[in-house]
Amino acid sequence: MEDLFKLAESSYKSRLIVGTGKYKDFRETQKAIEASGAEIVTVAVRRVNITDPNKDNLLDYINPKKYTILPNTAGCYAADEAVRTCRLAREAGVGKMVKLEVIGDERTLFPDIPATLEAARILIREGFVVLPYVNDDPVTAKKLQEMGCAAVMPLAAPIGSGLGIRNPYNIWIILEQATVPVIVDAGVGTASDAAIAMEMGCDGVLMNTAIAGAKDPILMAEAMKLAVEAGRKAFLAGRVPKKLYATASSPLEGILG
Repeated sequence: MEDLFKLAESSYKSRLIVGTGKYKDFRETQKAIEASGAEIVTVAVRRVNITDPNKDNLLDYINPKKYTILPNTAGCYAADEAVRTCRLAREAGVGKMVKLEVIGDERTLFPDIPATLEAARILIREGFVVLPYVNDDPVTAKKLQEMGCAAVMPLAAPIGSGLGIRNPYNIWIILEQATVPVIVDAGVGTASDAAIAMEMGCDGVLMNTAIAGAKDPILMAEAMKLAVEAGRKAFLAGRVPKKLYATASSPLEGILG
């Protein structure tokens, strides 16, 4: 059976979601996305033009018929700002699935949880498919999935930090209680970070800076594609248990005396 990534009402072959910020131009963005194999592309509506056809428009480089465009509310610091941004994206015709970000602190870019919960309630009521960016808090993740969010997106580390998963134990708890996909969002720095997230059993990984900020974004995009695929296969295969002492690779039974 094909191992598809099921999100809301759609299924995808790739479990890697990529962003579109921090590239030198839209052409490089396009090449990196193609190399990543991603089928879902997230766009910061307040920072990247997808609404004005009279200006250089990202959608001229990323075909919405080929990719699922996932508008995000990056840069929003209040629930009402985030809700307005999602409405604007829907009016622009990029769909009803949105990545919800409500930032609570300018320095760390950690989410404002009360505001995220408030915005999620409003958006779900208005028919949006909500994917919320949250900290690695199992309680918050559970509240959001019970509210009706289509996935939960706990951070691995602060946005753009490249630190990788700092608290795997909380991520494991979130996975244990999850009834919706768990997508690690923010903090991935290199291919091994993405592989670890997938080996843990996460359903997907979202990243931007790790690719766009690399010395060779196109090559890093390909590396991330392979890492996500390898990590997922390792999870499905089931790793050997960790042991303190050695176990012979060759069986001892049947050895001639």
